[in-house]
Amino acid sequence: MKGESMSRKKKDMNEMPEEIKNESPAEETLNTETNEAEKEEQPDPARQALDEANAKAAEYLALAQRVQADFENFRRRNESVRADAYADGRKDTAAMMLPVLDNLERAVEAAAGSPDEALRNGVEMVLKQMTDAYGKLEVKPINRLGEKFDPNLENAILQGSEDEGEPGTVCQVLQKGYMIGDKVLRHAMVKVVPE
Repeated sequence: MKGESMSRKKKDMNEMPEEIKNESPAEETLNTETNEAEKEEQPDPARQALDEANAKAAEYLALAQRVQADFENFRRRNESVRADAYADGRKDTAAMMLPVLDNLERAVEAAAGSPDEALRNGVEMVLKQMTDAYGKLEVKPINRLGEKFDPNLENAILQGSEDEGEPGTVCQVLQKGYMIGDKVLRHAMVKVVPE
């Protein structure tokens, strides 16, 4: 049997090309390892396509997340701008209508001595509607008669005498001031007792 396997190896060696016959078994192992390394170095086309698809998917996901974050920021900014614009419009409208409110108050005072009761009642009803509308807009009068003068809320345009009240206090309101929320819509014009 040994003789038979030896003769088979010789026969196989005779059939091999000259270059391979001259190689030793160690060289054969090296060639086999080199071929395996070359196979590992050559990328599998399916694997490469999958990696590219995964990279594109990750890129698109990151892009979608950035777009979504940008849209959220845009929405928040627009809500803030809209709220500010609404507040400014409300404040401007209320300020423009203050002279109308002043005139209605003067009309009620003038109608108080009038014999025409229907006229007086009509003007009072209009004034009440106007004050109710201002109440819904959170506009309230600044009424600080007898209190310490506050330059943040009032403009002192006259100086009173010492017998009109305590020093540094408001002794007369010449024109009402108004606030909308916590902001001054119009400063009150007042007469102040000197300190």
